[in-house]
Amino acid sequence: MTKSQSQLVLIMLVALLSLGGSYGLFYLAKSGGGWGTTNNGEFVSPQTTVQQLGWQVSGPQAADVAGHWWLWVVADRCEAACRQTVKDLRALHVLLNKEAGRVRRGFTGAAWADLQDEFPALAQVQLQTLDSPKAGIYIADPLGNLVFYYPIDTNPKLVQEDLKKLLKVSQIG
Repeated sequence: MTKSQSQLVLIMLVALLSLGGSYGLFYLAKSGGGWGTTNNGEFVSPQTTVQQLGWQVSGPQAADVAGHWWLWVVADRCEAACRQTVKDLRALHVLLNKEAGRVRRGFTGAAWADLQDEFPALAQVQLQTLDSPKAGIYIADPLGNLVFYYPIDTNPKLVQEDLKKLLKVSQIG
């Protein structure tokens, strides 16, 4: 084998190794083997907007619906875990410091009237659609897209981490 032939084989070998390596990484990432997202919440799928749900906001923040991030709790009955979640989200809102003005809190459920005395800044969100989303915590962006879902008993620090990331990278709201 001449020198030029060995160089050609070497070039072809490097090309095949890089192509094979890229395909291997692609399929590794696709199967979720060790890679993934850094968010704690579950992406809302299928994509849903507050307009599709027919949001009707009443309460102290009714005029401020558009252009704000929303921490939204959905619960049919608000028992101890739900009340603690609403309380934790109020504390989380306070901990946002200078970003707190960009976020609003809402509640959908029959227990809103019971919560209103304890949480006066909590807006009531009524839905005009028949199919209500499952109970839990949702983060909605200023454009009205539901972004993340969390079960009702989620650690509020996990919600706070995701919300801080969203507020940091967002140019809207």
